[in-house]
Amino acid sequence: MSLHLCNPTTFSSLPLPLSASLLSLTTTPVTNYSASVPAIYRLTAPAIAYTNLSFCNITLTYTHPGQNDSIIIETWLPAASSSSNLTTNPTNPWNSRLLAVGGGGYQAGRFDLSYAGMQGGLGEGYATITTDAGLGSDTTARRWALLSEGNVNLYNLLNLGSASLGDMGLIGKEIIKAFYGKGPEYSYFNGCSQGGRQGMVLAQRFPGLFDGIVAGAPAVYWSEAMGGFQWPQVVMNEGGEWPFGCEVDAIGEEATKQCDGLDGVVDGIVQEVEGCLGVFDPFGMVGREVECAQLGGRVITITEAAAAVVNKTWHGRERVDGRKVWYGLVPGSDLTVNGSGIVATNCTEEGCVGRANPLGKDWFELFVEKSSTADVSNMTHRELDRYVKATKQDFGSLLETDDTDLAEFKRQGGKLISWHGLIDQLLSPKATERYYQDVSVIVSETQEFYRHYEVPGLEHCFGGPSGNPLELLGQLRAWVEQGIAPEASPVNVTRLDGTTEARVVCPYPQKAKLDASCTGGACWTCEDAIRPPL
Repeated sequence: MSLHLCNPTTFSSLPLPLSASLLSLTTTPVTNYSASVPAIYRLTAPAIAYTNLSFCNITLTYTHPGQNDSIIIETWLPAASSSSNLTTNPTNPWNSRLLAVGGGGYQAGRFDLSYAGMQGGLGEGYATITTDAGLGSDTTARRWALLSEGNVNLYNLLNLGSASLGDMGLIGKEIIKAFYGKGPEYSYFNGCSQGGRQGMVLAQRFPGLFDGIVAGAPAVYWSEAMGGFQWPQVVMNEGGEWPFGCEVDAIGEEATKQCDGLDGVVDGIVQEVEGCLGVFDPFGMVGREVECAQLGGRVITITEAAAAVVNKTWHGRERVDGRKVWYGLVPGSDLTVNGSGIVATNCTEEGCVGRANPLGKDWFELFVEKSSTADVSNMTHRELDRYVKATKQDFGSLLETDDTDLAEFKRQGGKLISWHGLIDQLLSPKATERYYQDVSVIVSETQEFYRHYEVPGLEHCFGGPSGNPLELLGQLRAWVEQGIAPEASPVNVTRLDGTTEARVVCPYPQKAKLDASCTGGACWTCEDAIRPPL
């Protein structure tokens, strides 16, 4: 399709959902466009680089009358021009598919990672789309959370939670139809973290809107995720001691050493996380000396407070009465993340104080306390219990994404792939495992439409010794379009000696196993594994 159609007249009769009213629409022809997108920013697709592509950028702003919102949807439509270097079909470079991309943190989309996903999709011929849910590109919710002190902007939360996602799919397809003269043959969604949660929303609330969804590290259980972010800080507050990060890191490193070989392979990766919790005792590290980077390399001894917070973080949040209510991060995950993890502290020569993760801290201050000046840094255990309960009561219908009845999504032919790094530093991989198990109870023959992959050695969305599962989006397409269900999916793992090894991740409940007799080629295969109910 030629760029001469990239003008507002082409979209002058664009139908919108009944609840939406157009505020503005701009079109920008883009030529000689070049991009290089690393694999990690594509999440589930390989790196890509290209030059001299052309596309039409349609930026549409709309509102829901009466809600005082202003939501931006940005769509990139591949188009031909005299400078296009596409060889597949230079007169119409569109592959007849839509790829929507998700957000991260409190950003629904239209930020750096979203644009990287769009660049990748554009290079493969997708019409690609993102929405900001009316929240802009701020990394925090402080600008848009409150209408006034004491009053949460519930419409903004509704847009973040679900409404803008349904709008994006419906409006995006109409934009495509207006430009190309037909809608997409297939529609896909790809996202991680907030983007993973968005993918689950689409499967749960808008079945039939997208044919295939890839959801990485999804924040499915919103209330429990917020509680998990704050839990280690509460543990330290209750104990009245805040350990140096070097203490926490040393315990984690020793756990990795002791648990590394439980899967039969010494590679610096803990795959058997449940087994690790059974054999490694963090309190056995108390009194051990460690060089502390926070103190310029001075040697200190690991405290019982450090062991306690690591132990509590691994085993997950419990209520004041001692009843465990949610899952923790797993041994091998980076709990401090150089001062920005959920067990982070701010330290001087005199000692340390807590440093709460901003995702949870902002949530409880802005949405539960409903105040821009609240400070929950000194939150108690009882207060955390109350805050998590209030989150479920007040905002569960807006943001929880734990509906396990995907029968309608299955009936309409949808295909869903979720994936989660086992050393995620923010969201427990056990939560996604729990969701998959619960769906399997509700919907029969789950693997006909939904498969879940655990990725040992992968951090939150990307990072760690394992690379991303870069073939999952392609495998999803094959599942949707050809009926070829995904099985093993390749990943590249960096071993302890710095070399790279080709491995696989497996559809749950299988696990990857090494053929010890293998001397080359495909040495890792998927084998059945017993997974107890969570």
